Amino acid sequence: MSLSRRGLLAATGAAGALAATGPAASAAPAAARSARHRVRTGFDRLAADGYAMLSGQRVGVVTNPTGITPDVRHIVDGMHADDRVDLTAVFGPEHGFRGTAQAGGSEGRYDDPATGLPVYDTYLKSGQPLAGIFTTSGVETIVFDIQDAGARFYTYIWTLFDCMQSAALAGKRFVVLDRPNPVTGRAALGPVLDKAFATFVGREPISQAHGMTVAELALLFNGEFLQTPVDLRIVRMSGWDRSDFFDETGLPWVPPSPNMPTPETALVYSGTCLFEGTNLSEGRGTTRPFELLGAEGIGRGWAEAANGLDLPGVRFREAYFAPTFSKFQGKTIGGVQLHVHDRESFDPVRTGIGLLVTAKRSWSGFAWRPDNWIDKLTGSTKVRTLIDAGAGTDEVVGAWRGELAAFRAVRKRYLRY
Repeated sequence: MSLSRRGLLAATGAAGALAATGPAASAAPAAARSARHRVRTGFDRLAADGYAMLSGQRVGVVTNPTGITPDVRHIVDGMHADDRVDLTAVFGPEHGFRGTAQAGGSEGRYDDPATGLPVYDTYLKSGQPLAGIFTTSGVETIVFDIQDAGARFYTYIWTLFDCMQSAALAGKRFVVLDRPNPVTGRAALGPVLDKAFATFVGREPISQAHGMTVAELALLFNGEFLQTPVDLRIVRMSGWDRSDFFDETGLPWVPPSPNMPTPETALVYSGTCLFEGTNLSEGRGTTRPFELLGAEGIGRGWAEAANGLDLPGVRFREAYFAPTFSKFQGKTIGGVQLHVHDRESFDPVRTGIGLLVTAKRSWSGFAWRPDNWIDKLTGSTKVRTLIDAGAGTDEVVGAWRGELAAFRAVRKRYLRY
């Protein structure tokens, strides 16, 4: 992945009046930031500028319930009521524009009761079919504003990728309104996707925890992966520092999907979501999804084994719970609850691997999902085959050292804070 001519153009072409004000706000001393710490999102800055970037354009917005202002008004409701912007369509991702659908679902095509705007479904659509939807909608500029969770397999970033690709095919301009990475933007962690395992939970070779904002990812996608780059603009945040966790931003948290209820969920998600690839519950159907993990027949031995790894920043409690839906619905099962006591040192991906290793060693019923979904989540066969061969946590984590270093070098060129 080298810096191509189009990568340079994508990175420099986004430097408009709003996009050019990036790192300065992040350079403030920590004491000053904590005293006034309120991040202004890309949308906040776009609106404050009178929507000048959208002037004279018929606009469509790709968003979901997380597209809100600091006073928790949805941006679509606000834009629809503002004569300075010509909002003509909305595009909904997985879970839908208003967020009524569970995992693996969407809301379909309908007219939004609150605004009367046509809502088009983007879920599992890409390429020319999605380009056709953009053309049918009549929009000239497509705006993206969705809160991400920081993990490669969280599908909204691939909705971003697919929409950028299809906008390029349809000849539409694309604007990304930035929001914080809720688990900081400090580092990229975990294995890098092998393109042979590309799916909607990972289209391109980025690391499992990417450590980027959606605007930075858009620049990366445009510069490295899109065969036809889109006419891209980004609107940066102000006041955000790469070391910020979400609760330091001053922004309200809206669950970006039904099983991402809190920023604490996002903190562990890039590691414990790997349990979707096993026969254990990943905590769906509980009040602590991705923090509670378990199955029938698991006792205290797993928590003891996991604590024996002495993983940084986290401890594990023997736990029992009964999921209300998904795996083991209505059954009381045993397992662990994660308790992150030092989020500065916590490594979610190493933790997820350690839990897989100890689950397999301490519970005879452990099995991978029959479709080897774990390979899609981790991006290759390495994690599954190494754990099956008896490898420990350090050996598994060490297996992606080279590919991660290569991705970090590419990633660095697209960071804007």
